[in-house]
Amino acid sequence: MTKKIYNIGVEATMDVIGGKWKPIILCNLRHQALRTGELKRLIPNISQKMLTQQLRELEAAGIINRKVYNQVPPKVEYSLSEYGQTLSTVLSDLCSWGEAHVAMLQSQGEEVELVATES
Repeated sequence: MTKKIYNIGVEATMDVIGGKWKPIILCNLRHQALRTGELKRLIPNISQKMLTQQLRELEAAGIINRKVYNQVPPKVEYSLSEYGQTLSTVLSDLCSWGEAHVAMLQSQGEEVELVATES
């Protein structure tokens, strides 16, 4: 096995939560457990295949929990793990910065819309 070397801490962070979809998935899971279909509705531009892949990677990294309920039809919920909860401040800061950025773009006359904001 090759030793993984990071040159700066943010590299290690981005290795786990980086990419287009993982931060969005994690922000949606911050306040409640969600089923796959609920996540898909909250993130309409993600394909089902990509959502499943990203959830599996986050689960493998120990960031989220996958809970399967023994019922028909099967019910699966995803939530932040205890370890994933340690990202809460980072995720809140990312969300807040994005909201401020959208407001700045709007103040410059750009046509941009933020559908949902954090509470």
